[in-house]
Amino acid sequence: MFRSEMSKEEVAYLELIQYEGPINVIDSLEAFEQQIDQIAANSILGFDTETRPSFKKGQVYPTSLIQLSTLNRSWLLRVRRIGYPNKLLEILSSEDIIKVGLGLNDDLRRLRSDFQFEPAGFLDLQQYVRAFRIEEKGLKKLSGIVLGRRISKSQQVSNWDADLLTNAQLKYAATDAWICLEIYNTLRNSLSKHHE
Repeated sequence: MFRSEMSKEEVAYLELIQYEGPINVIDSLEAFEQQIDQIAANSILGFDTETRPSFKKGQVYPTSLIQLSTLNRSWLLRVRRIGYPNKLLEILSSEDIIKVGLGLNDDLRRLRSDFQFEPAGFLDLQQYVRAFRIEEKGLKKLSGIVLGRRISKSQQVSNWDADLLTNAQLKYAATDAWICLEIYNTLRNSLSKHHE
């Protein structure tokens, strides 16, 4: 099965992994309307959010980006620009679409302060990995333990409200949502192998 812990040093030796598929940046309502049915057609999505970093105590910015990803397609919704259209809220509050993320309490608290809705169908990897006796909570170490690869966190505190997001930001944001789904699928598949 999986190890319960992994040191930073061990993680540093692992091969880097990142999302390599198509990334759809949704920064207008037209783009949203074109893509939303494709997003909503999935029964499970990797999920993450990005927020402009605050370097002043007490200063909190609204969510900049919501990332939703399948294993081979990623959507980055710039909610600071498009707001929260009803069809997006339907996905975020649907029990039929599972959204797999990590440390979701903060993300969901911030999203609900941006816009009132009832989140449903969220699966937090931090809770899910407990069943596998994995004690790590961070995405970098979980990726190391479950996938044997490491992800880069170099873009974490970049400006997510910039006019144009850099290629590095797009890759980083897509990877964060996609890797959650990869970890979840790998864990779930290990259960079915275990029971064969």
